[in-house]
Amino acid sequence: MLVASRAHWDYPADFGEFATWFSTDADCLDYLRWLRWPNGFACGVCGESGWLNGDGRHECSSCHLRTSVTAGAIFDRTRTPLTVWFYAAWLFATSKDGISAMALQRQLGLRSHQTAWTMLTKLRTVTVNPGRDLLTGDVEVDETFYGGRTPGQRGGRQYGAKLPVIVAVERRQPRGFGRCRMVIVDRINHATLRQFLVENVAPGSTIHSDGLNSYIRATRGLYTLNAQPAPGVLATVVLPGAHRVASLFKRWMLGTHQGSADWDHLALYLDEFVFRFNRRTSRHRGLCSSA
Repeated sequence: MLVASRAHWDYPADFGEFATWFSTDADCLDYLRWLRWPNGFACGVCGESGWLNGDGRHECSSCHLRTSVTAGAIFDRTRTPLTVWFYAAWLFATSKDGISAMALQRQLGLRSHQTAWTMLTKLRTVTVNPGRDLLTGDVEVDETFYGGRTPGQRGGRQYGAKLPVIVAVERRQPRGFGRCRMVIVDRINHATLRQFLVENVAPGSTIHSDGLNSYIRATRGLYTLNAQPAPGVLATVVLPGAHRVASLFKRWMLGTHQGSADWDHLALYLDEFVFRFNRRTSRHRGLCSSA
């Protein structure tokens, strides 16, 4: 099955293939071993080869370092069978709108809701590829607030129970939108905008924003700023991509998760949404990507 395959790219095309590939824990371990060491075991310290011990750990023939194929993975030292973990990852990656902890508990037949919630939380932590490409070209950047009201609030863009989120999305020519990014910040000012841009948008890109003055300092020296203050014009007209992404996120939270995200974990939900949005046209949503 894996002889002519490419590590990190070949992926079951449907559930039938998934069930065939990963019917036992041994199959799962074999797949992980192939992903981690496609050319055979190589020590992470000295690079030498080695052998497989009876306890399932690999030992380096030179420095005698011992390591397991699951070391550093989200399911390392788990009591949950790898077949269950793989099925959870399949459901998480292939479900168009994601899956809630309650639905995952039912699908996997888990006794504990906490176990399902923990598995989903760990899966969300790996949706961001550390080496992903920065957004490029024409990029819309705007701010939104997520959350409810605190007593005494009149609504609108107010700090408190609402968390400020910076949204960026690529514009495609002649129409359409590309990849997006969403990040929670403490406050909306030139410093947080600058940091967001440096970490998520390639230098030389054109930043499309509204009339917020903070963007002038945030983009200085690295980006071309196209500010479009339009009094009396709906923001959805000026920055349609950023507003569409923000609206889709809020709708997704209400639909899939019933708006029940804990504030401490909201960043992980943002990462999951970005993961799904950036792979919305992919045939296999769980494949590795620079998005």
